[in-house]
Amino acid sequence: MGTVAELQRTCEPHANVPRDLLEWYDRERRDLPWRYAPGEPADPYRVWLSEIMLQQTTVKTVIPFFLKFTEAWPSVADLAASDEESVLQAWAGLGYYSRARNLHTCSRQVVDNFGGNFPPREADLLSLPGIGPYTAAAIASIAFGARATPVDGNIERVVARLFAVREALPNAKRQLRDLAETLTPERRAGDYAQATMDLGATVCTPKRPSCLVCPLQEACEAHSLGIAAQLPYRVAKPAKPVRRGIAFVAVSEEGKVLLRRRPDVGLLARMQEVPSTDWHDKMPVAGEALRNAPVRADWWPVPGLVVHTFTHFRLELEVYRAVVPPSAELTFWADHARCRWVPRADLVGEALPTLMRKVIAHGLAQS
Repeated sequence: MGTVAELQRTCEPHANVPRDLLEWYDRERRDLPWRYAPGEPADPYRVWLSEIMLQQTTVKTVIPFFLKFTEAWPSVADLAASDEESVLQAWAGLGYYSRARNLHTCSRQVVDNFGGNFPPREADLLSLPGIGPYTAAAIASIAFGARATPVDGNIERVVARLFAVREALPNAKRQLRDLAETLTPERRAGDYAQATMDLGATVCTPKRPSCLVCPLQEACEAHSLGIAAQLPYRVAKPAKPVRRGIAFVAVSEEGKVLLRRRPDVGLLARMQEVPSTDWHDKMPVAGEALRNAPVRADWWPVPGLVVHTFTHFRLELEVYRAVVPPSAELTFWADHARCRWVPRADLVGEALPTLMRKVIAHGLAQS
């Protein structure tokens, strides 16, 4: 990026950005359940909870989960006193489940190591599970008023356009962070961070940015060059690999569904699922897979596939369904100790990831 002096000269045309953006924020800010009015003290617990939930998730999706969590656990001490299974159940459907486990562990460390109060310093926040550089800076600025610079995707986009940064992401991340830090004001740093997030979410959007109503239009180099909609550039991502498997939806004559608890480590750790084969590049041979089904029964294939996209791969599952008598034996099966029968009416309260809810819905649609 060059010397400090060069960086300062680069930023001189943008000296009024913080003022203009804060004035816009005071008029146009979004009304969100975790947000506080300018000058009103923020609850670090609610700031932390919202920031963890918002990682890789949209605001619209997060709002009902945030309200559910704060109703069940109004404080970090309440959350720390809960059990992990309850947290996973409340989180089910929000995705990226390691966040829920880290959330619970973090709450206990805040209680045990910091007396139930979130530390105000970024360095201390970074020592807590699930809190990385962005989240630490967001909490420090929004909850404690520190001059910290959180940089998420929205802020990267705004800064890339303001300075017409042509280097592609992810290589441009360091440069964008350095530029963002030059704009962070000494006062109202938290409001400024939220203002930039709001601008990126509502005006400076990825496609078709609304430059005509943008408060930073005059300072935006990309707009003056006519390339705002093209920035930031990104290195093309390779196609996601595909994994395949067979899932078994077993329904008892009493109307219960067989669930299995996933292993303690790995993808979707400790979440509930319907039993399935391992996931590999090729679809398992049906006859071979059925010999390893969780219960002896007449299994029949449900037409169609269940498709689900994870961060690093795409999953395709064939679903087999069977109705089994109450006396069905699981003891022959290696994973029987992690299985249990759950009434269909109780499935809504189980810690089932979205993938497994899709599988169950697909399997039961033919019943």
